[in-house]
Amino acid sequence: MKRYLIAGLLVWVPLGITIWVLHFLVTTLDQTLLLIPENVRPEAIFGFHIAGLGVVLSFAILLVTGVLAANFFGQRLIGIWEGVLGRIPFVKSIYSSVKQVSDTVLSDQGTAFRKALLVEFPRPGCWTIAFLTGTPADAVVDHLAGEHISIYVPTTPNPTGGYFVMVPKSDVRELDMSVDDALKYIISMGVVAPHRRRPAQKAPPAPRPAAAAHPRN
Repeated sequence: MKRYLIAGLLVWVPLGITIWVLHFLVTTLDQTLLLIPENVRPEAIFGFHIAGLGVVLSFAILLVTGVLAANFFGQRLIGIWEGVLGRIPFVKSIYSSVKQVSDTVLSDQGTAFRKALLVEFPRPGCWTIAFLTGTPADAVVDHLAGEHISIYVPTTPNPTGGYFVMVPKSDVRELDMSVDDALKYIISMGVVAPHRRRPAQKAPPAPRPAAAAHPRN
């Protein structure tokens, strides 16, 4: 019976967690329906709520915003919008910080969260996985001896919490592991081990010993 219960859990636990995450995302994105007037919402037209309609609306808003931001006039509008937010106390500090982080993380040219690293943390002899986030600020570099890098050490099983650490570059080992595989490895607490992206090179075969010469009669 214990074996059957474990087999059942192995089927339902991943499925249940997946459904819960999808339900959370759909429910959250459905809140975008609050942006449209009440008289044109599905409840007013059809008399019932249509689950997932907010996801479509969110996708459409993101697509239209991206199209506008990609041309000259859209960039001017965004510049005006950011100028207005930059004049509001307390709001400008939050908006500018979040924008800098998002521009760095989501940019294709950035190096933040593009590499998985192996570092000693929280003490020498203990190793964990971290992600490269950049280099220390100029005001900090003057107080550090040697070349340092900035890393983010996530916690498990929730990688959204973690530690920001500046370590010597020589103490960090770059892993042959994608960021996605590293996140799976962290979230699973080391249970889901990633595979090598590059096959290990085979050692060249050892040379055969030379045959001994036979004396001639």
